[in-house]
Amino acid sequence: MPAKSKAQQMAAGAALAAKRGEIPKSSLKGASRSMLESMSEKQLEEFAATKRKDKPEHASKS
Repeated sequence: MPAKSKAQQMAAGAALAAKRGEIPKSSLKGASRSMLESMSEKQLEEFAATKRKDKPEHASKS
């Protein structure tokens, strides 16, 4: 499942880096922290690999 916005893609990238031990888990906030706890590494890779072109900055809440 691809990310729906640039913010979601970036949060997934941060969570993926923390899951791999590249950055400390304590540095995560908000969406990236909840993604770390609720998603597998494979799911995070799919979100983080989403191309940002033509994506909105933030997804609409509809």
